[in-house]
Formats: sequence, structure tokens, C-alpha cells
Amino acid sequence: MRDHDPKRKNPEDKMDDSGVSRRDFLRISGISVAIPLVAGPKVVLAAGQEIPVHGPGKVAMEFTINGEKYKASLEPRVTLLDALRDQFELTGAKRVCDRGECGACTVLMDNKPVYACAIFAIEAQHKPIVTVESLMQQGKLHPVQQAFVDNDAAQCGFCTPGFVVACKAFLDRHPHPTPEDIRHGLSGNLCRCGTYDGIRKAVAQVAQKGA
Repeated sequence: MRDHDPKRKNPEDKMDDSGVSRRDFLRISGISVAIPLVAGPKVVLAAGQEIPVHGPGKVAMEFTINGEKYKASLEPRVTLLDALRDQFELTGAKRVCDRGECGACTVLMDNKPVYACAIFAIEAQHKPIVTVESLMQQGKLHPVQQAFVDNDAAQCGFCTPGFVVACKAFLDRHPHPTPEDIRHGLSGNLCRCGTYDGIRKAVAQVAQKGA
């Protein structure tokens, strides 16, 4: 039997057993989609029941970056790259692909090169982070940075910070690399300008001076 309540002329106003009409349910659902619930817990009405919604609100985080302590309140979805650039104004690591492929955002975490765009900031807490900003000491370029200058290993320069950090990490692990070691060891970083020959020469120069 159809519902003939004169107060509900639209079929969509028909209530289910919970006491919530289809129209009301769609209205509640639309609100929940249009307004992300990120500061939970909040309560929404669904099917006649109050449902608590726990969103990814900001939490206090602590970091050790370039030997210094940093604190911030960040949402769990924030990447290490976003935290470095937007929160701490450490803009050496660049956002290019933002998909963990090009290496322009390379930093060191626990002395290992990582893509900062592919690491959540919350995962990087209490682990030593090293960015390109810390390599120059007392106004003197790091040997890798100087070798990049000597060998004209940068053109547009956008990939250079990530390459410099990756080269440092590579030479720390392989102080006496072969040409094949260098090609393989730096394969995780891409240069759109194609300055690979200069970069390989820069790595070889540092390795030779360190011998």
C-alpha cells in the first residue's frame, strides 16, 4: 500500500522504518560530502541515529631537522615535503612530480635518501632529517656542491638540490665508485635538462679527491 500522508506530497519524502525520509538522508549525505569532517569527533544524523565521525584532525608532532628541533601541529595526511616547505620554510627540497619518482625532493632520513613527497611527516618524527640547506657550512660549499659548480652539472637547477643530497648519500656509502656504480646509484633521480654527464663527472671528482 502506498503512503498517502497529505503532508508528504513528494515521493522522496517517504520515510523508512528509522523515521528518516529519503530526502533527509540525501541532505545529510550531501552535507557530509560538501563539508569534510576533519576536526572530530563530530556527530551526524544518519538513518535516524547519531553517528560519531572521527576525522584526521591536527596532532602535535616533533622533528629533528639539520640538528635542530622543530614542532608543529599537522594533519596526519601532511607529507614530509609539505612540512619542510610550508611549515618550516626549508624550501631546498623541490616539489616536481609529487609522486616519488623524480627525486627533486630527496632528503636524508636516518642517513638514507628518501623522497620527501612520499613520506608522511608523522612517520618522520624522532628520526634525524638532513636537507640540502645544511650541507654548506660557514659559507663554504659542500664538496659535492662545489663539484656541481666545477663541472657545470646544473642547468635550470630545479632538480639540483635532490641530486646533491642523493650524491652525498651515494658517496657516503660508496666512496670509491666505478662509472657503472655511479650510473646505477643515481638512477633514482631525474634531470629534465639532461645534465647527467656533468653530474657523473661531479661525483667522480669528489670520489677522486677523497681517495
